Amino acid sequence: MKKIGVLTSGGDAPGMNAAIRAVVRKAIYHEIEVFGIKNGFQGLMDGNINKMGIGSVGDIIQRGGTILYSARSEEFKTDAGQKKGIEQLKKHEIEGLIIIGGDGSFRGAQKLTEKGYPCIGVPGTIDNDIAGTDFTIGFDTALNTIIEAIDKIRDTATSHERTYVIEVMGRDAGDLALWSGLADGAESILIPEKKDDFNDVIDRLKRGHERGKKHSIIIVAEGVGSGFEYGQRIQDATELETRVTVLGYIQRGGSPTASDRVLASRLGAKAVDLLLGGKAGKMVGIQHNKLVDHDFMEILSEKHVINNEMYVLSKELSI
Repeated sequence: MKKIGVLTSGGDAPGMNAAIRAVVRKAIYHEIEVFGIKNGFQGLMDGNINKMGIGSVGDIIQRGGTILYSARSEEFKTDAGQKKGIEQLKKHEIEGLIIIGGDGSFRGAQKLTEKGYPCIGVPGTIDNDIAGTDFTIGFDTALNTIIEAIDKIRDTATSHERTYVIEVMGRDAGDLALWSGLADGAESILIPEKKDDFNDVIDRLKRGHERGKKHSIIIVAEGVGSGFEYGQRIQDATELETRVTVLGYIQRGGSPTASDRVLASRLGAKAVDLLLGGKAGKMVGIQHNKLVDHDFMEILSEKHVINNEMYVLSKELSI
C-alpha cells in the first residue's frame, strides 16, 4: 500500500484525536501517504478528503473530540451510497481505510470490505459497548468525568441530607453506570443489562434511612429510563427529599486521560500494521492488556457483556 485513509464516525469520544495521530504518524514512518476524511462516511461520499502530514496531527493528542469531525449518514447505509464512497477512494488512489468509531461505523466498514475495499476498525465510543475488546477509546475519560461530577454532587447531598438520582449515558450498555457507581459508592445502580426490581431500590433507601443514613446516590443509565421519572418515584415511595441530575453531553467532552491516550495510540498504530500486513475486515482491540484483532462479522454478531462480578460486588458493598 502507498496511500491509506482515516475517518471518525458516530459519536465523538475523547482519545479519537490520539488515534488519528497514531494512524498518521505510524503510516508516515512506513513511508505511506495518509488522507484524512472529514465528516465521516458523509464526507467520504462528498469527497471531503485531504492529505495529512506530521504537522497536521501535532498538538492534538491532548484534545477531546475529533479534528476530522463526525457525522451520521443514512445514505451510506445504501448500496448506492457505498459505491459513491468507493468512487471517491479510487479518485484519490486510497488503497485502504481505517475507521474509528462504534458498531454502526463498523457495519459501514464491513460493507466497504465486502465490496473489495480493505478496512480496519478502531473502537472509539464512551459507552464501552463493543464486543472483542475490554475497553474502547473514550470510556476511561467519560468515566472519570462522571466520577468527578458525582463527587461534587455528593458534597451537596451530604450538606442538605438529600437523595440524588444521577442519569448517565448508556442506551444499551451499563458500563459507565456500573463503573462510576462502584467507584463512588452508589446505593443502587440501574443498568439495561439487569432488570432490577424497583422495590429493591426503595428497600435499600429505607434501610439506610432507618440506620441514620442522611444521603444517598442512585445511578441510572439512560437506557433504563428517565432519571427524572425515577427521582419522582423514589420521592413518592420514600418521602425523602430527592433531586435529579442528568449529566448529558458533558460526558463526551474533555481532554482524554492518560489511559485513553495510550490506548488510542496503541490501537491506531496496530490498525496501520494490519492494513500493511494485508488484513481487512477486522477490528483491533485490547484484551488482558494485549492487542488483538477480530473479524467485523464476529464483533457485530456478539454483544458486549457486563462484568457480573462487579455488579454483584456493587450490591454487596452498598448494603
